[in-house]
Amino acid sequence: MSLVDTHCHIHDSEFDFDATEVIERARRAGIESMICVGTSELSSRQAIDLSLKESSIFASIGVHPHDAMGGYGEIDVLAKSHTSGDRLVAIGEIGLDYFYNHSPREAQTTALESQLQTALDCDLPVIFHVREAFDDFWPIFDNFTGLRGVLHSFTDDVRNLEGALSRDLYVGVNGISLFTKDEAQQLLYDQVPIGKLLFETDAPYLTPPPYRGKINEPAYVEVIAEYHAQRRGISLAEIADATTTNAKALFAL
Repeated sequence: MSLVDTHCHIHDSEFDFDATEVIERARRAGIESMICVGTSELSSRQAIDLSLKESSIFASIGVHPHDAMGGYGEIDVLAKSHTSGDRLVAIGEIGLDYFYNHSPREAQTTALESQLQTALDCDLPVIFHVREAFDDFWPIFDNFTGLRGVLHSFTDDVRNLEGALSRDLYVGVNGISLFTKDEAQQLLYDQVPIGKLLFETDAPYLTPPPYRGKINEPAYVEVIAEYHAQRRGISLAEIADATTTNAKALFAL
């Protein structure tokens, strides 16, 4: 049995991680692969750098909507210079965030559209960050033919889950699903078809119980998988195999 953490930030120099130790703990927990996800030009370069050093690490590059004003032109350069290898597997996390509005909405839209074009040019899937912005996001998505990807850290509603599934997107589920007290949200996660389900930690954020209060790590993706296996009445091995197959299909791991 193996698992994939499809979204973490253990590469980012902003966080006080000993990446070597974190990766080793993940391996011992049966985590086969981890995707380190960029949120800025700098952290995207760092994701690629770590992926070139560690065989279990893959990289996704992109500028988060919070950082849209900080520049995103290097994402296109990085993508087109690394697609000949097998370590760069996605563009992201990119999207729209109207909850915080750290960047103006117009800047978020421009950054998103530029990076979506890069994804298409390089034939890469996209890791999407969308928060309280789906009404603007879907028309942008639909303007680009051929996109594929995952809605990272999905916490929205049935309407937007159906919107994602109708567009053949995967749905990323993390520690929020274990500590949310919103029963409607719990039922929403149960409705994600197993063939479209991906597990992620978003480490160092969103630590699942029983590790709340500690820094999140990719090793804890097993806790997330166990929880959802129990809710669905299936074995851990079955949900691990399905989600690992999904990750490999989307990201060509």
